[in-house]
Amino acid sequence: MEIREYGVFHKEEIESLYASVGWNAYTDDLPVLERGFMKSLLVLAAYDGEELIGILRATGDGETIVFIQDILVDPAHQRKGVGTALVREALARFRRVRQIELVTDDTPETVAFYRALGFRPLSELGCCGFMRS
Repeated sequence: MEIREYGVFHKEEIESLYASVGWNAYTDDLPVLERGFMKSLLVLAAYDGEELIGILRATGDGETIVFIQDILVDPAHQRKGVGTALVREALARFRRVRQIELVTDDTPETVAFYRALGFRPLSELGCCGFMRS
């Protein structure tokens, strides 16, 4: 597996990866997703040979705050360290950033995954989060 920056949006592989994890709402309007990719602070890709198997997309200013917007791994490659490698690479690149945030599903698996990487629920920090959808 190789982690590298994702600089050119390849519609077919992105659509396939997002569909593999059921994130079809993102791919219903691929031009919007592409613009989101291009405006992101950082997009990291995990490749197995030439096959895209995972993506991490970060937004923010890169100095005081980074928000991990998307992290997804093809189900055939999950639980093999791909997600961990993507997050660790992003954390290494933003090691001086004070605030790194993300929003995820509230399942035991995802909570354990992010806790293992040093993330804590906002409630443990005396904070709460809000989202308008």
